[in-house]
Amino acid sequence: MEPPRDHGLDQSGAPPQPNPDAISNGVHAAQLIQKQTRRLGRLQPEVLADTDPEPLHQLRVSLRRLRTALVQFQPALTLPDGISERRIARVARRTGLCRDLDVLRERLDTRLLPALPDCESKALRPAMKQLSRDRRRAFEGLTEALRGHRYLKLLERLHRWQDHPQFTTLGALPLEPWLGEWCSQAAAGLFLEPGWFSDDPGDPALHGLRKRIKGVRYGLENLEPYLDPALSRWLTDLRKAQDILGDLHDLQVLAEVLEDVLGSSPSPSFPQLNHWIERQRSEGWQHWLELGGRLSQDSSRWSLQSLLAAEGMKKPAGEAGQDRING
Repeated sequence: MEPPRDHGLDQSGAPPQPNPDAISNGVHAAQLIQKQTRRLGRLQPEVLADTDPEPLHQLRVSLRRLRTALVQFQPALTLPDGISERRIARVARRTGLCRDLDVLRERLDTRLLPALPDCESKALRPAMKQLSRDRRRAFEGLTEALRGHRYLKLLERLHRWQDHPQFTTLGALPLEPWLGEWCSQAAAGLFLEPGWFSDDPGDPALHGLRKRIKGVRYGLENLEPYLDPALSRWLTDLRKAQDILGDLHDLQVLAEVLEDVLGSSPSPSFPQLNHWIERQRSEGWQHWLELGGRLSQDSSRWSLQSLLAAEGMKKPAGEAGQDRING
């Protein structure tokens, strides 16, 4: 079903003011999609210029947030066949490879190499050159994807849909009475992830947990303006958990890349390098044990479940006012 022409999307560029009483599920989702689509267009020239790694990072984040909004609010949206999460994922994978190499090089250049003795630092130069070559090849692939017909056609279809967005019956309903369902869907199964129970900093389940935490955070942040402020504190903790797990993953990737480039584990010929990696891993693991243990303990899980359940028990403002009149 197609909404009236005044569908609530921002035509001026000014951010809309949160008002769950006056906004539908579909319009809220369309505003989220519009925000990220616009960011993608603004960031693309800076990414292709490749003078600063930050625009690439922001482009990657926008692609992830766009994917989250499309998947999260899919029941409220009627989208053409050319718009799908899978099409966005193809480009996101290209940005991921470039971004991962940027992070590795930044960690080596600014944090690791200055702390190493000259002999180890010089011996790592071939590895740095190899990372630079890998990054150039990855950027060539990214450039091809961002300038390619499929990606540009996807953006065109997104803009065209935003001019005349179409929603399902659920999409036409007010957002506020459905906040509980959207919140529960976003956080479903979070604490069932195997990574919470891992006792090894190299366990691949931790990377899976990090991705799940990120998805939950993005999903709840899509609703944050309308939620209990206590949930914002949870979002802060989830961001910290994501960062800690991200650092652990980066250290593991760094060790694997160095082993691949050097032909052996860094430990025999690079004692200081190996010591630095192990110390960073040990510190990160300790931080994770503290934060992860706190978040997954019974009282914390029940607290989050209660907050999410409370969102589902809220009455729309009009109904609450009518109850006061009647009661």
